[in-house]
Amino acid sequence: MEKQIRDYILDLGVDDVGFASVQDYQSPKSYEITKFLPDAKSIIVLAYRVLSSCESPSTSAAQNGYLDLGSFARSSSYQIARFLERKYNAKVATLPISYPFEIHNDRKAIADFSQRHAAVAAGLGSFGRHNLVIHPQFGTRVNYTSIITNLSLQASPKCDDFCTNCNLCVDNCPARALDEAGKTDVMKCLGHSQPYGIVADITFQLQRLGSSPEEQKKMLMDEQYARLKQAAYLGNQYMCFNCLKTCPVGLS
Repeated sequence: MEKQIRDYILDLGVDDVGFASVQDYQSPKSYEITKFLPDAKSIIVLAYRVLSSCESPSTSAAQNGYLDLGSFARSSSYQIARFLERKYNAKVATLPISYPFEIHNDRKAIADFSQRHAAVAAGLGSFGRHNLVIHPQFGTRVNYTSIITNLSLQASPKCDDFCTNCNLCVDNCPARALDEAGKTDVMKCLGHSQPYGIVADITFQLQRLGSSPEEQKKMLMDEQYARLKQAAYLGNQYMCFNCLKTCPVGLS
């Protein structure tokens, strides 16, 4: 069964796939797997190599590369989930790259499910100094999605440690979000990498509420407002990729 599933996934154009048992998934801050599928037994993790345009000096070109990847990943996950239901009468729950996820005041900036921990559990990489997953072939230039299922699948072998500890990711982080080993300061990272995210939007709206009608009009005509609206429409809007771009693993 594992070979049939793997072949189907790779034939869709997904770059790599791994299997993990739910017991091997150890994400200390995310929800329990049973929240998504009560009788879950396995996780199928899909790896997508990012386009070279994602390292373009143009932020719009880089963002387009990630948006294209996201569209392909959603389509692939849906087709695979349908295949599992049709072929094996399986129950499934698809988990995307990022949005949507539950938002609670006591869980700020914490995703429902960790694709990083799932990828490591499924033998698709190991954690690097930047706390991202380093794939044995693609390095850090890879995104993941997962499908939780009630099928019992043989787990893939775990990966070696691929990080060279060169510290280029740490030295090139403009927000200094990686200074503490083993931890990413999420608020520092998001404050720099998502300048038009929800925090920026709240700040803008509060400033607008305290402004005169003429000042409000100027604010709504400003490029800042247009960028906030674009970010809200498109979703995940990272504008800094230094930790990915500077990692030397996988370039050769």
